[in-house]
Amino acid sequence: MALQTKTKLYIGFAIAASVLLLTAVAAFISIQQLSRRTGRVEHSYRVMQQLKDVELRLKDARSGVRGFLLTRDSSYLRSYEEARAGEDRDFAQAQQLVLDNPAQARRLDTLETMLNAEMRLFGELTKTTAGSTNAAIQTGLDTDRQSMRAIERLLARARASEFGLLAERSADQEMYESLTPAVILLSAAVAIVVTLWLFWRVGIEISANEQLRTELAATNASVARRIGIIEHLAEQVVQGDYKVKISDREQDSLGNLAASLNRMTQTLDDTFGALEKRNRELDQFAYVASHDLKAPLRGVSTVVKWIEDEQGHELSPKMQEYFGMMKGRLARLEDLINGLLAYARVGRTQQKLEDVNVERLVHDVADLVVPPTFELRLPDRLPTLVTDRLSLQQVFTNLLSNAVKYHHTGLGIITVGCRELEHAYEFRVQDDGPGIAPEYHEKIFLMFQTLRDRHTAESTGIGLSIVKKIIDEQRGRIWVESAAGQGAAFVFTWPKSAAA
Repeated sequence: MALQTKTKLYIGFAIAASVLLLTAVAAFISIQQLSRRTGRVEHSYRVMQQLKDVELRLKDARSGVRGFLLTRDSSYLRSYEEARAGEDRDFAQAQQLVLDNPAQARRLDTLETMLNAEMRLFGELTKTTAGSTNAAIQTGLDTDRQSMRAIERLLARARASEFGLLAERSADQEMYESLTPAVILLSAAVAIVVTLWLFWRVGIEISANEQLRTELAATNASVARRIGIIEHLAEQVVQGDYKVKISDREQDSLGNLAASLNRMTQTLDDTFGALEKRNRELDQFAYVASHDLKAPLRGVSTVVKWIEDEQGHELSPKMQEYFGMMKGRLARLEDLINGLLAYARVGRTQQKLEDVNVERLVHDVADLVVPPTFELRLPDRLPTLVTDRLSLQQVFTNLLSNAVKYHHTGLGIITVGCRELEHAYEFRVQDDGPGIAPEYHEKIFLMFQTLRDRHTAESTGIGLSIVKKIIDEQRGRIWVESAAGQGAAFVFTWPKSAAA
């Protein structure tokens, strides 16, 4: 199976990097070994030099003692003392240098014993006086000559051993001095070969990619042109033109998409045609409901009123109760018809956008639906926004009137709050009424759902449905926060900019 271009390049670069890494490792190892061998050679030189210094210090001390014995001049003793101190220091350094060589260390241990004996002899000779016998001095000097010969022989053996090590280490050093450049040159040559091969392969791939790029550019231009046609169709559909079509007969994905879009626009055209027909039928129904249904309803209400006015004193209490129930049913039926008409009109009328001062709007609504026995509390500042005044007014009208209508006492507190969000305002209408149990939080926004007796005239169960539909049309949300006996807070969001 042929490898992809990217894989080939990765493999080539991996090989080149590996060769360069091996070159660096080989050079590092060779240089490190060369440095170690060079250090060992230098170490042997230092040992030999240190042993030579020990011998010279010993000879200087011996010369000082002999000069003192011949001249009795105390200045020779100072030379002797300096040489002796230097002898101890040089010998200690020599011992440190041969710690890695057990044979040399044993020789220096023996040499230390001999040097200590020689120094004791020098000390005894420096203590002789002018009155000492020549025989005693001569005996000491003879002993000194024998000790010096033994010490010189031991130092010679030590230097000879170190010289042998020096020869071996020098040979190793020379080998690595010649091997290291060869390793580096060989590795560099391999790296150059691999790099040149990589450049050759990259050149071939670049040429192929250039040709492919040219072909892709032509293909992209064609695709961009066809996508532009599709985007134009989508824009026309957004603007409401569902008769637009695309004349793309290519047998590929874009051609299939164009055919699908043509079918979609045809389906949309048919669907919206049917929808327009249904809307006209709904308009006709609204007209019939508002005229043909409400006219006889008003007639029945008028007849009931006439009967009460003319025969009311002859009606029994039970009949008066029945007539009261009948008027309540008729009023409820009229409210239901009005509510249905209001619900049907939501979203079907042209919005009139204008600057709306929410604080002034809430005050205007409160003057109409909030009685004086209720206290209305507003925040220090409510926003001004561009929106449809009638829609927002209808929302606050329903929420404030509900807070009054469903309050369990004749007086209470209604609080309006506002919080600014990123793209909307969050309004809150809160009361201190009986509250709403959690199981009813979703149901109250459905049509004909009410928490009061269905026979209560003012409770149709449509008000909150209208509010939710208005807010949905504005792309907002509404929910309730409440618990039984703790008041209710209706919270809704309203966009800062008007929804289309």
